[in-house]
Amino acid sequence: HLQLVESGGGLAQPGGSLRLSCAVSGFTFPYYHMAWFRQAPGKEREGVSCITSSDGSTDYADAVKGRFTVSRDNAKNTVYLQMNSLKPEDTAVYYCAADVTVLREKCTLHSGNYLLGYWGQGTQVTVSS
Repeated sequence: HLQLVESGGGLAQPGGSLRLSCAVSGFTFPYYHMAWFRQAPGKEREGVSCITSSDGSTDYADAVKGRFTVSRDNAKNTVYLQMNSLKPEDTAVYYCAADVTVLREKCTLHSGNYLLGYWGQGTQVTVSS
């Protein structure tokens, strides 16, 4: 049974930190690129960060570079997003997704590359004082 389950969201103060986790089951996690996306109210879903399956290389949206760090633990079938120096504009629902097409050498931040059915349900992150 395929599942991607995010956790770790919540309320944080500006300048604070949160660590999101995405636990995966039902497919061979180490083979696939993983990504984090977010969607704020009234805005389109945007790519935040991704990590490539083969070499662990990463990519980040400009808005989060230097503040967020993506990592993966293939033994635990889990991908993480460490979020530091949080800003109110980071408030959104955060989703993890898996690129299972094995067509791309590197991960991408384009949501269209992540098939329906390979997304988590999302976890709310709110940054407010």
